[in-house]
Amino acid sequence: MTTSPIAPCLWFDDQAEAAAALYVSAFPDAQLGGTAHYPSSAPNPSGRPPGSVLTVDFTVAGQRFTALNGGPAFALNPSISFFVFLPSPGDVDRLYGVLHDGGQALMPLDAYPWSDRYAWVADRFGVTWQLMAAPGIERATIAPCLMFTGEQHGRAREAMEHYLSAFPGSSVEFTDSYSADEGAEGTVKHARFVLSGQPMAAMDSNYEHGFSFNEGVSLQVLCADQGQIDHYWRALSDGGEPGPCGWLKDRFGVSWQVVPEAIDEWMNHPDPAARERAFQAMLTMGKLDIEGLRRAAVGP
Repeated sequence: MTTSPIAPCLWFDDQAEAAAALYVSAFPDAQLGGTAHYPSSAPNPSGRPPGSVLTVDFTVAGQRFTALNGGPAFALNPSISFFVFLPSPGDVDRLYGVLHDGGQALMPLDAYPWSDRYAWVADRFGVTWQLMAAPGIERATIAPCLMFTGEQHGRAREAMEHYLSAFPGSSVEFTDSYSADEGAEGTVKHARFVLSGQPMAAMDSNYEHGFSFNEGVSLQVLCADQGQIDHYWRALSDGGEPGPCGWLKDRFGVSWQVVPEAIDEWMNHPDPAARERAFQAMLTMGKLDIEGLRRAAVGP
């Protein structure tokens, strides 16, 4: 499992449980984590039923995810997809069969210059996966891929530099640029980089897709203490747009959640009253205050 503080969050209307179950059944090295619920005694901003499932944590191929039931406000799109590097073509075929069932192929399963077996598929829930055989690896790995298109086209290199400055222990593994006869010369065809242990990918798209980054996929940054929350909130919101409940948009439109590592402990607390106090306290915050959340969970 990656030791990175970054965990992608997938926004669903009310399919978080079904999506998490599908992924855990389909991917290697998979397990379900905790399930948090909305307060049962007060309304919530999403409009979801009181007491219903808020989030489901799960891990697949060593990558932690959160599935969120947030209502119909945002729809998933391919601006953030997930590269899945698999040991063999047979592994690609098997996983493709599961994810393509009820979904659609964005790039069909085939041999490509970069891999003998590759496909880009949107699953039945709208999450997009780039499946690629990478012979020589021992186990599957996952890397979120940011696609810069529309107004953000040409900013992939700038974004990588910005993220590397925010996350310690980060590096660029390689960058391949477009030539003049391929599109906008010098923009990023494909790049791989690492943020504090988290594999990432980025690309500029020379096509107009009609979508861009939104809250459908956000990147959670799990922080050990208030100092880390302050650092990531300041670094990632610089030039961007701070939001409520620890959410923000960076200067490129990518959504992040800067949250305490202990958020699961409070949101999954065995005492429903403690869970609800912590949730209601979070609703009053922009940048999250660890001590304020802890006091709310502990109660009077």
